[in-house]
Amino acid sequence: MWASTTSSASTPSSTPRTCRRSPSTSWCAMWTRPASRYQYPSMEQLAAMLPSVVQHFGFKYVIGIGVGAGAYVLAKFALIFPDLVEGLVLMNIDPNSKGWIDWAATKLSGLTSTLPDTVLSHLFSQEELMNNSELVQSYRQQIGNVVNQANLQLFWNMYNSRRDLDINRPGTVPNARTLRCPVMLVVGDNAPAEDGVVECNSKLDPTTTTFLKMADSGGLPQVTQPGKLTEAFKYFLQGMGYIAYLKDRRLSGGAVPSASMTRLARSRTASLTSASSAEGGRPQACTHSESSDGLGQVNHTMEVSC
Repeated sequence: MWASTTSSASTPSSTPRTCRRSPSTSWCAMWTRPASRYQYPSMEQLAAMLPSVVQHFGFKYVIGIGVGAGAYVLAKFALIFPDLVEGLVLMNIDPNSKGWIDWAATKLSGLTSTLPDTVLSHLFSQEELMNNSELVQSYRQQIGNVVNQANLQLFWNMYNSRRDLDINRPGTVPNARTLRCPVMLVVGDNAPAEDGVVECNSKLDPTTTTFLKMADSGGLPQVTQPGKLTEAFKYFLQGMGYIAYLKDRRLSGGAVPSASMTRLARSRTASLTSASSAEGGRPQACTHSESSDGLGQVNHTMEVSC
């Protein structure tokens, strides 16, 4: 069982407005009428709310998928409640809080740019914004015309007030705290979040972490290259013992990996479905790293060409 979490700014006591939701955006999840004197919860408070959601649906544990702020919330959730998280797929995560320079830049940007433009620059690279593709235009229309600006401002302020995840790679500092579950980090090679994701990768356990940098995918690889990301996600689940094999629909001969999956296999951990553990039958993954031809260890960083 897995759960998906993306960033949204919803107001519990507000009345939702019906809107046409684009498959490429989750902005319609925001309410359109803000409550009076409403304080948007912090990222830490959002993470603390998730156990009740897991309990409500009767899940023993989840595999979380988060983008941006959603990725941060899920990472915080996994740090506080590690027994509830089986694995994480974190896209465009920034594990750091805003420093004074970032704070000043944000304030200055708020004086010279509108809120939708500020959010767009967080989602897309400068090259993508200059090209003004149909995707960028769609997001600009959704953010500027569909999302309530007061709610969006509350959410934006709270995200920029986040704290450091305060994680360190095991062995680098005494009593290092890091994510204990398997993690797949995803970022485009030209994304604004690239530096943050690279730094997050340096703070996680390399034996349980996969870093997927997608070439030519911009700031939103889940939108621009969903097929490639889906394949990587399938392989991630396979490494955790949830998928015994991947079936090629083009052939009737049975289960063989696709060409793209073979490329991913060169850098991903070898996987075996283990017997049920004493923790209630949770599948366990073999997380040692080996190359596709068995010739020693390779780096966990994967760059997928399109």
